[in-house]
Amino acid sequence: MSELIKNIEHETIVTIKDLIDYQEGSVASLTMAQRPAVAMTLMAFDAGEGVSTHAAPGDAFVNVLEGEAHITIADKSYVVKAGEGIVMPSGVPHSVKAKDRFKMLLTVVKEQ
Repeated sequence: MSELIKNIEHETIVTIKDLIDYQEGSVASLTMAQRPAVAMTLMAFDAGEGVSTHAAPGDAFVNVLEGEAHITIADKSYVVKAGEGIVMPSGVPHSVKAKDRFKMLLTVVKEQ
């Protein structure tokens, strides 16, 4: 059977934020799962970097692991800090911006 979650050692305790490093002037990402109904991506944003406004084909859950994210959903802005999370609803425009460096785990759940 193939691994459904990849790029992470199975049956090993990890500190998830340590699985990815910051890259100067960019957004680093590590795909952990990519299936028809679910995707998991670990991301590290350098200061000032972001993801421009777009809409996802499923509910997108952001779990901030380190630092804080500035997230806009529709026309409402949120500051989400380490240890917190927020759902960006399917089909609703949203964006993510880093004032300072931050890391997040993004999980997108879609209908099959």
